[in-house]
Amino acid sequence: MFPIRDHNPSGRTPYVVYLLMAANILIFISYVGIMDNDRLISRFYFDYAVIPARIADGFALETLFTSMFLHGGWMHLAGNMLFLWIFGDNLEDEMGHLPFLLFYLIAGIGAGLIHVVTAPDSVVPTIGASGAIAGVMGGYLLLFPKARVDVLLILIVYFRVFTIPAFIMLGIWLGIQFVGSLASNPDEGGVAYWAHTGGFLVGLILCIPLWLKRGGPEYWSRTHGHPPHPEHKYKLSQSRIPRVPRK
Repeated sequence: MFPIRDHNPSGRTPYVVYLLMAANILIFISYVGIMDNDRLISRFYFDYAVIPARIADGFALETLFTSMFLHGGWMHLAGNMLFLWIFGDNLEDEMGHLPFLLFYLIAGIGAGLIHVVTAPDSVVPTIGASGAIAGVMGGYLLLFPKARVDVLLILIVYFRVFTIPAFIMLGIWLGIQFVGSLASNPDEGGVAYWAHTGGFLVGLILCIPLWLKRGGPEYWSRTHGHPPHPEHKYKLSQSRIPRVPRK
């Protein structure tokens, strides 16, 4: 189950979201050619990825920034850019361009630091924009909890698009990350669940002053938990899997 779009496209052009997407894509293209060379890619990750043990020793602090623009494959990149596209534009619209950029970078660095704190001895390189994007999702949940999100559900041969409130989709996602955080061993590599969980919470906390400035609960009352501009109506396509009537 993953989101494919929300029902509130941005009220103005999300230039920073476009810029971040372009930066992530172009940077990935710049080194994708060495990914089959173990020596070169290992050196590349050593220089630019977060390696908790190095940061815990006070080295390579700049990688908390550089690692946010690296990805381990096309699907890793595509998934992160999809989430950024869906949830980033409304947050940029509400914050303004420069504040949103600062928010994104702080959330990403915060997510990286939380990953380091939870695995200070790990020498596994960590890359990806997902910590920063998790921060975007946390802010989105606080400001627009009832925004309608279209989700694609895939169950083996069953494909269906349906609409749910953002708080359900994001709550399920956060729950999965938290359970993964408790069950995973960062020293063995894999998904950096604590970076996702931590980034989400950092983003939510960073958005509290903006939410309070807008009126807190009164803001939710005015907007009904949706982004404060007209909702776009989509025509959902029905599943092509034939229905078998019950006898």
